[in-house]
Amino acid sequence: MARTASTMLELGVVAPDFELPDTVSGQMISLATFADCPALLVMFICQHCPFVKHVEAELARLGQDYGSQGLGIVAISSNDIDNYPEDDPAHLKAMAERLGFTFPVCYDATQAVAKAYRAACTPDFFLFDRDRRLVYRGQLDDSRPGNNQPVNGADLRAAIAAVLKGEPVSAEQKPSLGCNIKWKPGNEPDYYG
Repeated sequence: MARTASTMLELGVVAPDFELPDTVSGQMISLATFADCPALLVMFICQHCPFVKHVEAELARLGQDYGSQGLGIVAISSNDIDNYPEDDPAHLKAMAERLGFTFPVCYDATQAVAKAYRAACTPDFFLFDRDRRLVYRGQLDDSRPGNNQPVNGADLRAAIAAVLKGEPVSAEQKPSLGCNIKWKPGNEPDYYG
């Protein structure tokens, strides 16, 4: 398992807009979809990555626990499906349905959205406040495959709780760690290791 860390995008950055198809409903999803939400969580995931598989049940719980509190959530997969067909929209849809995701799971075919967010790994988390300014980017929690730490979403949940209460989010944030986004040949971003 190659381990790649988040780029740790600068806090305060405004969320880049996007328009991507939800693999379950087929509807187009954009920032405007979440206009009424007091905060927005953008997660870069995929279907095949062992780091994502390790936390996938917790991702489902995030949707169940915070959707009713108004948190907007969207998952995005940007992997190259020519070389990683198990991350194609059909597999993403099956994953979302199997886990009971209550949020859209979108496919970023051009990889432009991943680049706009400077996403580097799966999973990679970006939490924005009401003004869609970045308040948290980093890990879900301290758990990784094989390290025997509990998958409880502690770091991300603390940030979500703070932003939903209108409180400042701690600037002490640890990078997420996972598999690198599978870039199409020749499409690797310049910020990428």
